[in-house]
Amino acid sequence: MPPNRAGQVGRPHLLAKLAGQPQTRLLLVSAPAGYGKTTLLTSWLQQQSDKPVCWVSLDAEDSNPAQFFGYLAMAIRPLPNAQSSLFQLLQANQPLPATALAKALVQDITPVTTPFIIVLDDYHRIDAPTIDEAVAFLLQYMPPQMQLVIATREDPTLPLARLRARHQLVELRAADLRFTQAEAAEFLHRVMGLRLTTADIAALESRTEGWIAGLQLAALALQGQADTGRFIASFSGSHRFVLDYLVEEVLQQQPEETQTFLLQTAVLDRLCAPLCDAVLANPAISGQETLAHLEQANLFLIPLDGQRRWYRYHHLFADLLRQRLQQHGQPLTTSLHLRASTWFEKHDLEIEAFHHATAAHDIDRAEYLIDAKGPSLQFRGGAVPILNWLRSLETAVFATRPSLSITYASTLLAVSQLATIEEKVQAAEKMLPETAQDTKTRDLIGRIASIRATVGVATHQVDTIITQAHRALEYLSPNNVAVRASISWNLGYAYLLQGNRAAAAHAYAEAQTKAVAMGHPIIAMMSTLGIGNIQEGNNQLQQAAQTYQGLLQAVGEPPPLPMCEAYLGLARIHYEWNKLDEA
Repeated sequence: MPPNRAGQVGRPHLLAKLAGQPQTRLLLVSAPAGYGKTTLLTSWLQQQSDKPVCWVSLDAEDSNPAQFFGYLAMAIRPLPNAQSSLFQLLQANQPLPATALAKALVQDITPVTTPFIIVLDDYHRIDAPTIDEAVAFLLQYMPPQMQLVIATREDPTLPLARLRARHQLVELRAADLRFTQAEAAEFLHRVMGLRLTTADIAALESRTEGWIAGLQLAALALQGQADTGRFIASFSGSHRFVLDYLVEEVLQQQPEETQTFLLQTAVLDRLCAPLCDAVLANPAISGQETLAHLEQANLFLIPLDGQRRWYRYHHLFADLLRQRLQQHGQPLTTSLHLRASTWFEKHDLEIEAFHHATAAHDIDRAEYLIDAKGPSLQFRGGAVPILNWLRSLETAVFATRPSLSITYASTLLAVSQLATIEEKVQAAEKMLPETAQDTKTRDLIGRIASIRATVGVATHQVDTIITQAHRALEYLSPNNVAVRASISWNLGYAYLLQGNRAAAAHAYAEAQTKAVAMGHPIIAMMSTLGIGNIQEGNNQLQQAAQTYQGLLQAVGEPPPLPMCEAYLGLARIHYEWNKLDEA
């Protein structure tokens, strides 16, 4: 058994879990390299001083059944009352099935009267189905005084589900083994001798996700650093210490196809099998099978849901993979991002489609995705990433793209940054021809007018709203239903400010119809709310109450903030009806 390391971090909650229950047959410690599996086990076994321990450290050569069981035969010899039939079988130098050797092992250890533990360390090095079958036989027939412990980087091919169902299995995985912030602080302060602030420790723990080897590598790199905060902020999988460790211990140990999969899917922030298939575009590599293998092999793959559909890579591992991918050239990275963008678009995940289009530096595709389906992406959670992308573009990019300047203006409008909107739309106008306007140019003119009308709503300029809204409706393409719905709502708002309830009701109804038809929930809800306001103003209280109630039922709980006006409307109506409790 390896010696206990000096100065290690105490982990009583994990030691308690390893204690298991009387019926526990297998203790499985399964996690990637560098999560402290062996260290934890040696610490736990020191607490089991009353139990003999048979520790077997495995290597790739031990995939030979005779060699594997030869080590086990030697490991059990010190046990009191242990027999030697397995040793004698091996001495005969005759090839025997692995299960026959396992049966002999069971016969040898059954007479042992005291509780004892057999540890198989680095079981992932075994690549022999016959040995897996023999260990499964051992788990089924081993005597009750024995406990088997397996430490591995990948899940063994053993009947884990059956053992789990029978409460005969205790499992510790990466999520259990990762250091908490308190453990990270103790490790960095007491073991590694660093003096870091609480904020630095929290940042480092977050960056490494509690990966013990990552923290140790970071601590080694921190020694001698004058500006620790700056170093921690920049610490990534491309740091030479982390890079060397992950390349040698993880990446280079994988088959070529797995390495290809890892590198090419590193462009993804989250992964699922069909997406991986689309990105690799290689029928010889199955996304489903490879993800299953990566999870079983504990290759720094983290599930994002209980159904094991979506995954992500550990942050530092992803950094390494992306750094390695860059060595294969920008054209490959670009094509991978574009394939990902296409897949996300097909599956109605436009924000992620947009992200990969921008990562591929495909301006045309990114701009297309903003308005490709229904309401603009700016109004479906994409305003901030769109604005960040637009700000990252060089000024020259806008010089020949009036549509991009208009998109910039509408994005600023979506985040209520009004100050520079007029500057953007004027820049676009200068690029548009004054005569011989085609359908596309006319639609751009309509979009400019719609932006100005909406700015008028924000600044309560009724005349501007009405003038620009009518201009927008004149120029916008009939197919641009999303903007037309928004303009109809703007007109309803302006007419209501004027006191023209009939015109406002007509405009709101038109906006509602268009919004529902093309799936623009915000405009649909706001239009319905406007109709309720008009009904209430016309003293049609019963109709107004029904409109407000129907709207609140449609949006569910909790309602969007603008829909709170429906609650206020109901309160006013109930007050008018003298239903004070309801009000």
